[in-house]
Amino acid sequence: MRSVTYSMNVSLDGYIVGPDGDFDWTPPDAEVFRSWIDEIREVGVHLLGRRLYETMLYWETADQDPSLDDSKLEWAAIWKSLPKVVFSTTLSAVQGNARLASGGLAEEIERLRAEPGEGDIAIGGATLAAEAAALGLIDEYRARVYPVLVGGGIPFFPQRERRVDLELVETRTFSPRVVYLRYRVAR
Repeated sequence: MRSVTYSMNVSLDGYIVGPDGDFDWTPPDAEVFRSWIDEIREVGVHLLGRRLYETMLYWETADQDPSLDDSKLEWAAIWKSLPKVVFSTTLSAVQGNARLASGGLAEEIERLRAEPGEGDIAIGGATLAAEAAALGLIDEYRARVYPVLVGGGIPFFPQRERRVDLELVETRTFSPRVVYLRYRVAR
């Protein structure tokens, strides 16, 4: 069965964006960016909320930017071809290799798990991930932890009263700045 993964950059105090909506503290160095490329290669379909979808629209045409280096062009090619499902109540259309979700999150994940296909089902965006977590649908949490305290904003982990036990699968220190943590939900 395909795993559902949630992977984001996160501040040490647990936020993916600060109180002002900014995430300028997360620019990846070459090593961290390479890890994102390696991870996205393992994804078969990416589920996104509207805000993350709109943020990532840049990559649909980034290959036309002559200033991009080879690694960013590689990311753009992978991202552009990756099937995406966008959850939104305000969008009426999406671009590229994306479609609007036709059902609820649980129904979409159930359908995707039942379909033949390879690669993880990745969830992007804290709001969508919080819904998936509340439904017990996330199999792995992956965090690239940055040494910054932003003091508030959108949390990586949903604020729920439900306990979830995790098993450490992998750790990696990318540089003096970033630590990667990968946990599998203990079932």
